[in-house]
Amino acid sequence: MKVVFTDLDGTLLDRDSCDYRPALPALERLRREGVPIVFVTSKTRAETEYWRARLDNSHPFVVENGGAAIIPAGSIAGAPERIEFGDRYQDLVAALERASAGSGCRVRGFHSMSAAEIAKLSGLLPDLAELARRREYDEPFEILDPGRAPALLAAIESQGKRWTRGGRFHHILGAHDKGTAVRALIAFYRQAHLEVRSYGFGDAPNDAPFLAAVDQMSIVRSPKAWRDAVFRWVLGPPSHR
Repeated sequence: MKVVFTDLDGTLLDRDSCDYRPALPALERLRREGVPIVFVTSKTRAETEYWRARLDNSHPFVVENGGAAIIPAGSIAGAPERIEFGDRYQDLVAALERASAGSGCRVRGFHSMSAAEIAKLSGLLPDLAELARRREYDEPFEILDPGRAPALLAAIESQGKRWTRGGRFHHILGAHDKGTAVRALIAFYRQAHLEVRSYGFGDAPNDAPFLAAVDQMSIVRSPKAWRDAVFRWVLGPPSHR
């Protein structure tokens, strides 16, 4: 059995426009061949559900940099429907504020931004920016004093939290990453199917842990590159009949 694990922003979705149309030939062939496409993203569950509906995806997915894996009923035999790895959101916000005060590095997290501010910074449409505020396990933030960034990040780590960097923001999270959740899902797939070949596609530093957890990985930075990599590594050349 083959399983594809993929980041969304900057990989399957164009970073600026969120266009995924160049990837459609590969998405459609994966669907025809019954290959699960598991989204592994820093997005919230609400955002990811939006993109699952747009892309007609019914497979498991990983949200908020590995904060949780959501497994729809029947998608992996014997697996639970939700596995939580992350710390409580309120604890992360409090830890970020302590790290900021202790390091003298000003930050601005999503908890202190309106949907309009998030939309302006991220390029998201306002409705999607509102979904991005519905966080449970991960707080994206801007560093306002770049020269103090090393002290801030060290202060985050001193509290037993982790940090990572996505395409636009830093993130504070608990003792997990995208790789934590992907390894758990691969284990469940192997319990259900025994022979599993896993493929990973991503573009940013926060993708590195899950790319290290799969059998075959590829760094891609556009939906066209994603399509080409899927045909090269997973499916073989597209048919021109």
